[in-house]
Order: sequence, then C-alpha cells, then structure tokens
Amino acid sequence: MKRKLSIIDIAKHLNISTTTVSFILNGRAKEKRISDELVERVLKFVEEVGYKPNVLARSLRTGKSNIIGLLVESIANPFFANIARLIENNAYKNGYKIIYSSTENDTEKTKQILSIFRERHVDGYIIAPPEGIEEEVTSLIKSGSPVVLFDRFLENVPGVDFVGVNSVQSIYTGMKHLVLEGYKNIGFVTLDSLQSQMQDRLHGYEQATAEFKLTEHVKEVSYNQSSENIVRQIVSFLKRKRDLDAIVFATNYLGISGLRAIKELGLKIPEDIGVLVFDDNELFELYTPSITSIAQPIEKISDQVISLLLKRLDQQEIDPQNERIILDTELTVRDSSSGRK
Repeated sequence: MKRKLSIIDIAKHLNISTTTVSFILNGRAKEKRISDELVERVLKFVEEVGYKPNVLARSLRTGKSNIIGLLVESIANPFFANIARLIENNAYKNGYKIIYSSTENDTEKTKQILSIFRERHVDGYIIAPPEGIEEEVTSLIKSGSPVVLFDRFLENVPGVDFVGVNSVQSIYTGMKHLVLEGYKNIGFVTLDSLQSQMQDRLHGYEQATAEFKLTEHVKEVSYNQSSENIVRQIVSFLKRKRDLDAIVFATNYLGISGLRAIKELGLKIPEDIGVLVFDDNELFELYTPSITSIAQPIEKISDQVISLLLKRLDQQEIDPQNERIILDTELTVRDSSSGRK
C-alpha cells in the first residue's frame, strides 16, 4: 500500500516550502502574496496525486475543524431525521459539515460518542441528551465548546443553550380539545423516563385531568424494547381499562404502536375510542380515519438550533448568558377525536 502524501512530500516535489503549500491549500495565497503561477502549479499537482488534507492536523493548526457534532435519540425517527436534514443544510451553507449519531437513549453509548467527537476536534455540539450525561456536557462547556441542547433539557447543567417546545401546554391543549369533544375517560401512554420533555408531557396530562376533574389512567413503557412488545403492553392496558373512551400517546412511535393495538382489539376510531398523538407524522394524515396530533415546528426548531450554535461559534469570547428558546406547537385536529358530543 502506497504511503499517503503529506504537505512535506508536495513541498519537496515542487521544491518550495511547506509553509507556502499550507498557505495555498488553506486559501491564503493572496493574503501572503503568492503568485498565481505558483498557486496553479501547486493545485494542479495536488489534483494529479489526489492529495487529501489531514483534517485533524489542520484543526490543530487553525483551532477549527468546521465540523459540528449532532447527537439525536434515533436518526430513524422522522422527527429527528427531519431536524438533522435541516440542520445539515443550514450548516453547510455556513461552511460547516455535520457528523451525527443516534444515542438510542443509551447513556454509555452517548458518552463514548461524545469522546469520539472531542477527539475529532468538532467545533460545536448539538445534542438531544439522554439521562446521565450532565458531567460530560458540563465538561464540554467548561472547555469552551459551544453546546446547544434541543428537545429535552438537563436541569443540572448551568450555562447551556436550549431549544424546545412547550410540552406541558401542548398536551394540556390536546386534552382540553378531547374534553370539549365529550371524552371523559382519557388514558395516557408515555415512556418510563425522567427526561424533561417526557415529564413535561405527563405534567400536561396531569394538569388537565385535575382541572377537568378526570380520573388519571397512565401507562408507562420502557424505551429499549421491540415495537411488538410495546403493542402487547398497550393491548393489555386497554383490556384492563375498558371504560376508556380516548387515549393520548406521548410520542409518535408510541402512537403507531397504539394504532396497531387498537386494530388488534377490533376497536373502532373514534366510535369506540378517540386518539390523539404528540408529534405529527405523515402516516397520521394518511391513516383511515386520520389521526389528531400535536405538530412540532420542525423548521423553526432546526433554524433556532443551528442559528444559536453558529452565533456561539462566531463569538470571540464565551457569553455566560445562555438562551432558552421555547416554541409553540400546533394541534392538528383530524377524524380520530370527533365522536362523543
């Protein structure tokens, strides 16, 4: 296997200094008054030999890699996939590349990925954090690395920027809609999780049940299990709670499993049970009957996240004033929640 060419090899072959080669490859030829003829000669040779610069070495010299690390719960989830796509497009327009990975809500996996990102000298971090990485995020902030959290917040990490939605108000608004439609026994299927966004959605449900004097019917399921097992748990929950006339799902993938459970039980929507899902999905619009959902402002979230990180990256000094941006959601009423008046 041929040895990979270095700047030193290029300089020796062209009989010029390594500094000159470096200036040309880093776009500083005019600044350093290097002749057009020499620039053309270097670039032509670089193209002929297929030289690829060592990004890590360049980042050590310049202090910038122009790479942003993005960590999401699951890149397969449409919400996170769309967020990642929009962030990547915006970052690219501003001269940055994105490297991203899924955490699967696994704390140890997340710590390992963050360690790899640090070794790659990424310039900034965008994270939808699982539980238990407060120490790692705090360390990043103390080292001077810009960090923006989104979707869920880490209460015990001071000085970190955050972009999210008002989950409490979102679920409360959805519950109020169901009550006004005549539903009186409303269940809530959520994750067994202490993450801030899941706790907020539960609080929204509890706030509504208290205000409208409803009985609470909560089913919590673990994240790391197959969809088939989630369906079985929801089936069991609905069999035990036969008096439920509506059900709210705290995530879109729980909603999809819930629709399978409802179909398995032979229940009709909305005649037998009304349905509302947090986080819209194109499936819910196409499903028969169409499913009422709470839509998150994906474009606004992604714009705020990348704009906030780019602002931090452009700052010469660390700004101790962190920003917490909370966006509104939109209740999209469809056929699944119109049936009890």
